[in-house]
Amino acid sequence: MSKFPTLSRADLARALQARVGHAQQTMSSLVDNVLQEIADELVSGGEVKISSFANFKVRQKAARIGRNPKTGEEVMIQPRRSISFAPSAKMRKNIAAMPIRPEDQ
Repeated sequence: MSKFPTLSRADLARALQARVGHAQQTMSSLVDNVLQEIADELVSGGEVKISSFANFKVRQKAARIGRNPKTGEEVMIQPRRSISFAPSAKMRKNIAAMPIRPEDQ
């Protein structure tokens, strides 16, 4: 279990509601629509670039030979797609500047 809380859709909607002042239901719909736009773009093969935050793109992974760690037997891993997340330079800088808390170690 993680020692850090997870940010949910509802949490995002509440944070937006507190900043903007619109109804909670409106902000929840906004969050859902933004996330759906991101998902739709990725599913269609596009890339998503959110300035000062991150880039998302779908990567094609080729078939390869892997190994079952328990038995050592070679197995064929099928080709697949995965989503890559690349934080922006600004995001990396902000994360690196965070103080390390004793509970993080």
